[in-house]
Amino acid sequence: MWWLWILLGLIAIALFYFITRRSDNRSSEATATTDTSNSATGAPAPTTSIESAAATHPDWSGVDFNSPETSDPDITDRDISVRGNNSYTIYSLGENILFATGQSTLQGTADRKLKQVASSLNRRFKGSTVGVFGNTDSAGGAGDNKQLGAERAAAVKDWLIKNGGLDQSKLSVQSFGESRPVASNATAGGRQQNRNVEIVVFENSTANQ
Repeated sequence: MWWLWILLGLIAIALFYFITRRSDNRSSEATATTDTSNSATGAPAPTTSIESAAATHPDWSGVDFNSPETSDPDITDRDISVRGNNSYTIYSLGENILFATGQSTLQGTADRKLKQVASSLNRRFKGSTVGVFGNTDSAGGAGDNKQLGAERAAAVKDWLIKNGGLDQSKLSVQSFGESRPVASNATAGGRQQNRNVEIVVFENSTANQ
C-alpha cells in the first residue's frame, strides 16, 4: 500500500499550496483597497470631490446679473455697462458691438472697448478670478445658441489673455446661451439686448483661490 501513502502526501501538498495562495491573494486585495497614499511621496492621494472643486473657484451660480449699476473711472465708453456689489463687478458689452451677426470672431472695433475693460481689471482687480459669460437671443436652436455663446465668450477670454495681459489660469468661460434673456425675444430690439458678453470679476478677498 506504499503508493496510497504517496498519493495522500501529494494531495496534502496540493491542499497546502492552494490554501497559501488564496491567503496571499486576500492580503494583496486588502492592501490595494486601503492604500490611499501617494506611492512616490507617501502623502495622501488627492481628492476629486465636489467640495474640493468648490474650494478653488468662485460660485458663479451665485452671481446676480441684475446687480445695481456702478461707476468706474476707467470705463468711459457708453457701450460698456458696469454693475456689481462688494463681492464682484460685472462688465457688460453687446455682442453686436463685438461680433458680426452669427459670428464668433471679434470685430476690429472690439479692441478699443476691451482695452478699457482690461485696463480696469488690471488696475482694480490684479490677480482676481474672472469669468466670461456668453448670452444669445432665442433665434435658432438652444444647443447651437449655447455653443455660439461659449465660442464668443472664449474669443473675449483669448483677447484678454493675449492683449490685455490677464493671467490665463484666472479666466474661465461660461455660456448661458438663450436661457437668460434680459429683454423680450419677440422684438428686434429685445433680441439685440439679449446678445451680450458679460465679464465677471471676483474681488481677491472673496474669490476662493
